[in-house]
Amino acid sequence: MNSKITIHMVSSLDGFIAKKDRSVSWMQSNDTYAAGKALTQEYIAEFLKSIDCYVMGARTYEHALELGWPYGDKPVVVLSHKAHKKDKETVNFYSGDLTELVNGQLKSNYKNIWMVGGSKTTKEFLRLNLADEIVQSIIPIILGDGILFFDYVGKELPLHLKDITAFKDGMVELSYEIKK
Repeated sequence: MNSKITIHMVSSLDGFIAKKDRSVSWMQSNDTYAAGKALTQEYIAEFLKSIDCYVMGARTYEHALELGWPYGDKPVVVLSHKAHKKDKETVNFYSGDLTELVNGQLKSNYKNIWMVGGSKTTKEFLRLNLADEIVQSIIPIILGDGILFFDYVGKELPLHLKDITAFKDGMVELSYEIKK
């Protein structure tokens, strides 16, 4: 199976994924960009159908439960070194070797795998060369402080711009292939 691992994150223009208190209330844009693409429920539903599996860190999992579970009944792997209450039937917890998980389990069972947070997990995926692409959705706001999307990966990673999409709410989505 030819699988792809995509890192996806929503961030402010200055690269933060949450405020210091971990709040993400700023993620809803009130801006307007007339030439942008409409982010309709149909567009979102069609896009979400293409994703086969999600991977996330434990904090992202807990945050998703608090905010309202957006992953439907798709398989979700939560990376954690401590025990968690399993609130969803489709969620599995993993605490072993990340490379083994990706290459041994995920890529053999799923075609389109999305890693959706958080910053520590993103950095590990990049550091271990486990990701194939990065999709960054930028909300039109500068937070000035908070939790960075990723920082100090520890190595240079050349990228190839695959696509840019501007939306009517002012959000811009950048899609990059990670050159191997």
